[in-house]
Amino acid sequence: MITREEFKQIAGNGIWKQNTSLVQILGLCPLLAVTTNLVNGVMLSLATIIVMALSGVAIASLRNFIPHEIRIPVFILVVAALVTVVDLLFNANLHELYLVLGIFIPLIVTNCIVLARVEAYAAKNPPLQATADGVFMGVGMLWTLGLLGGLRELIGAGTLFSGIDMVFPGLQPLQLLPKDYPGLLLAILPPGAFILLGCLIAWKNWIEARAAARQQKTPPAPVAEAGCH
Repeated sequence: MITREEFKQIAGNGIWKQNTSLVQILGLCPLLAVTTNLVNGVMLSLATIIVMALSGVAIASLRNFIPHEIRIPVFILVVAALVTVVDLLFNANLHELYLVLGIFIPLIVTNCIVLARVEAYAAKNPPLQATADGVFMGVGMLWTLGLLGGLRELIGAGTLFSGIDMVFPGLQPLQLLPKDYPGLLLAILPPGAFILLGCLIAWKNWIEARAAARQQKTPPAPVAEAGCH
């Protein structure tokens, strides 16, 4: 079983404290290439969450049967099998989006985020904890890629949810800025992703610095004096 404190710690680490994109700076290839809009970033993140959760529970369940010397090849084989299943599901059910995401779904196999968590956590912890770790590490990636993709899309084209019709036919993207908005090409290009990612990292560090400063200013709770009066 997983305790409430363990669950809170795993969730906090995955979503914020050890965020794979803002703290560990892993998976920069999909981060820069796929987040040209919100939908692409979110859907690739969802595919990664599925792979991370399933690979976590698989490796954690088999960890006592995998020889230490060949663990990395075995981890890669397990992740590759799961990525193949996800790749085929995307191709069968979301073919247009599958064509847009292209090689980046198969490249989840080599994503440092997946292999790092399998090696660092799933191979050393029970299945339930490993599954939660995979899910929340993926959620941390999801909100980061979603926010980055949304900012790039809004600044670059003035819209949000471009390509949503590939996931939910009939829905249309939101035009948040005037239709004659010329757009900022830099936001759509990889240098724009680098700049906005740097801004997100600075924003996270600023929040944490303010929280630490506020905690230092908080006076300690008074301690009751012992003895009779």
